[in-house]
Amino acid sequence: MVRRTRIIRHTAAFAAALLFGAGFAPATAAAEGGPAGTNPAAAALDAYWSPARMAAAVPGDTGKGAVAGPSARAASPTEDGPRPGEYIPPSRSFDGIPQAGTFFWTDANGTGRTCSGSVVRSPGHDLVLSAGHCLKGYSGPSPRRRLGFVPQYHDGLKPFGVFPVAADGVYVPQEYYDLGEHAGAAYDFGFAVTEPNQDGTRLQDAVGGVHLLTGTGYYHLPVRMIGYPGNAQKPLECWSRTTRWASDDPADPGTFPRIACDAFVGGTSGGPMLVPWPDGWAVIGVIGGYHTGGNTPQVSYSAYFGAATRALYRAAVSGAPPAAPAS
Repeated sequence: MVRRTRIIRHTAAFAAALLFGAGFAPATAAAEGGPAGTNPAAAALDAYWSPARMAAAVPGDTGKGAVAGPSARAASPTEDGPRPGEYIPPSRSFDGIPQAGTFFWTDANGTGRTCSGSVVRSPGHDLVLSAGHCLKGYSGPSPRRRLGFVPQYHDGLKPFGVFPVAADGVYVPQEYYDLGEHAGAAYDFGFAVTEPNQDGTRLQDAVGGVHLLTGTGYYHLPVRMIGYPGNAQKPLECWSRTTRWASDDPADPGTFPRIACDAFVGGTSGGPMLVPWPDGWAVIGVIGGYHTGGNTPQVSYSAYFGAATRALYRAAVSGAPPAAPAS
């Protein structure tokens, strides 16, 4: 127990050094002054995304949890999932937390789609973290099809309104575009820069934000994972732990944080893996990475948050031109 306590303390100290030494300084809970004014783009999105349209939206990540998970047999490389006899912590529906929410958008056919995300602290008070495979279609020249973020969505409600994603505001690693979602699984993360909501309030000023942790290893306990299943009226939460998974599938190379939690299906991709932090929560991963987050509902993965994540965060907060698919 003494050794474990020291490891936890050392991890926390190292994480703090990364947070403050690399420019991840926490922003204040609210900006000085009030909202800058109304945002017509957000008002239009708020009107479009009615409770009926939000309820009808389907997952944008159709692969996550698509295979019925074997509870008592070994998983093959293409059917990851639980190990024989492994305990799978249960999930439960709840009303959510302000710092987690879901993206809504329409695809090329006009069908509503969803993916999960979380608000990370940033100097602009406007940043959402999600999975690269959720956001990759919206970087560069791709059109923004009614793409907005709804924090703490539940039961058809938008407690804080809708925050449109800014033009050229989607940041996904260039490696993810170049390698693809399988060979590039280690780069499956992304950031979205948002505009204020319909009242002119910036996202982080409305809901707060979680700290972004990078370089803290694969082993974390406890971990609270949150995600929005497609067509569900409430998000899921589950308490578990993360461990290190070395890929045994040549198509998805790399090492990834792995977490066992039941019922995380399509729509939950991009959902945060949170650890307690002195003033709230910190995020150490998002559902994605290996097999775009896992082929079964019982086990999920994340790309490892390291130097590439820090570099992408800096690009997003500095307003650098985002990466884009090769033309």
